[in-house]
Amino acid sequence: MNRRTFIKATGTAVLLAPTLLKEALAAREQSLVAVAEGNDYAAITRKTIKAVGGMKRFVKAGDVVVVKPNIGWDRSVEFAANTHPLVVRAVVEECLAAGAKKVKVFDNTCNDARRCYVNSGIEAALKGMKGVDFKHIEKERFKKVTLNGQFLKEWELYDEALSANVYINLPIAKHHGLSKLSLGLKNIMGIMGGNRGYIHRSLDVALADVNAHLKSHLTIIDATRILTAHGPQGGNIADVKVLNKIIASTDPVAADAFATTLFGMQPGDISVTVAAYKRGLGEMNLDKIKVLKA
Repeated sequence: MNRRTFIKATGTAVLLAPTLLKEALAAREQSLVAVAEGNDYAAITRKTIKAVGGMKRFVKAGDVVVVKPNIGWDRSVEFAANTHPLVVRAVVEECLAAGAKKVKVFDNTCNDARRCYVNSGIEAALKGMKGVDFKHIEKERFKKVTLNGQFLKEWELYDEALSANVYINLPIAKHHGLSKLSLGLKNIMGIMGGNRGYIHRSLDVALADVNAHLKSHLTIIDATRILTAHGPQGGNIADVKVLNKIIASTDPVAADAFATTLFGMQPGDISVTVAAYKRGLGEMNLDKIKVLKA
């Protein structure tokens, strides 16, 4: 190669460097969704966690961790209204094994909290576990937070969720009469106080406002059995479809986007997903999401 050719080639490489770097970073940061399937719900939960880097990627020794399942309804496990208790226990165990000082599990329920906590099976699943704080919401612990959102300028949020070192979102995948589906992005309603009915005036934007303020470190979606109709409360076993799947991702929008396909829909069909995507909270385009079978 002569001097002129070398200089030309070097100049081209310099010009291309930003583009190549951008492409390399994009490839490295591609949203990853891990999916595992099987009858052992604890095992498949652990598989998905391992596939996204293992719990020690998120939880360090001495951390206070919030694990936020859906415990909102006075329904037993088979009706698929709440997160499966075996999935909840497996996630909590992984947090403790990673060195968490305390794991807090709670939800601002829709039905009577005492009945929800018991009939969901989650109270029994966590009973006797050291380092686990499973208690009802204490109304005085909600504090008004400035969101400066597009719909919500401020709202009451639960301070134990806000102050935790790690926030893990653990919803069940199910139908919802107003939002079509209830997945990870909607599950954040469980840390909201106040008149939650108000946010249904602009549910998709309101949820984007809250999710932008409190970002989940990890989203794990329980699709061991999904509620296909009459959600979010359900009550008819005929509406339940057993899939034996768990989904995990550090990208809450990507997790919801993939879970949507389990219902025969596309991410663009769900306004909550679209609003979060437009806010820059994650990726909803399935062709830009890497799906890993764990």
